[in-house]
Amino acid sequence: MNFRQKTFSLLTLIALLTGIALAVHYWPWRHDDDMSEPLEAEGPVPIPPIPPRIAESPDYDTCLGLLTSDPPGAANFAEAWEATGGGDPATQCLGLAKIALGEPDIGARILEKLAAQSHGTALSRGTIYAQAAQAWMVADDAAQAFADDTLALGMMGDNPDTLLDRALAALLLDRNQDAIDDTTKALDIDPRRPDAYVLRGTAWRLVERWELAQDDIDRAILLDADLPDALLERGILRQHNRDPRGARQDWQRVLQLSPDTPIADLAQQNLDLLAAGPGR
Repeated sequence: MNFRQKTFSLLTLIALLTGIALAVHYWPWRHDDDMSEPLEAEGPVPIPPIPPRIAESPDYDTCLGLLTSDPPGAANFAEAWEATGGGDPATQCLGLAKIALGEPDIGARILEKLAAQSHGTALSRGTIYAQAAQAWMVADDAAQAFADDTLALGMMGDNPDTLLDRALAALLLDRNQDAIDDTTKALDIDPRRPDAYVLRGTAWRLVERWELAQDDIDRAILLDADLPDALLERGILRQHNRDPRGARQDWQRVLQLSPDTPIADLAQQNLDLLAAGPGR
């Protein structure tokens, strides 16, 4: 199970944790955009993905196993293991434990230092830089995330997941064309990634290339008709196209598919704005 399967979606995660609602509410008859209020993060902080493994040992298995069930225990185990010569895997586990404990900036720095100093393979070092990048995103530092993802890609090659992570960082930095370029590379490698189409569609929307945005969101929904992120975006595009009924249907469907989640909160905010009308 990967990071995106364990959480509601990276797109929604970053919207939640950075206080940026990616669902920009655009009323075609108005001259300004209405941004929804930031959401408050709830629940445990998800940790970045851990494969590929950088070691094989019972201690490594134990430490990684504690990350989700007992983050304080993972940190204590990693510190003791590191002090007795645990090496790179102990340090990696400590960094991930700090992230799980709600200290993503500390965890990111630990992982960055490890990636820079490790004698491991380029693939393992690149993976650790990618983990650090995701921690920086949780810490609301898209610029550092973009830099670490760039280092990761230089070591790993064009990995689709890391390309999409860097594209999201670019989006938050208003580097929309960079986001489009990275998602296009990811889709060239794997054209059946609905999350990639949603991310690129969002970037196209932000630069007001409405037809291209619509095409990408339609492709995402063709691949996964019940993908909440895609339905949220399609609702925004429908609202832009003066189809409030269609927008309402999409956002209500998001509520049905993902109740009591951050993406449902975003959909509800959109529905509330829709009900308030253009004078909102």
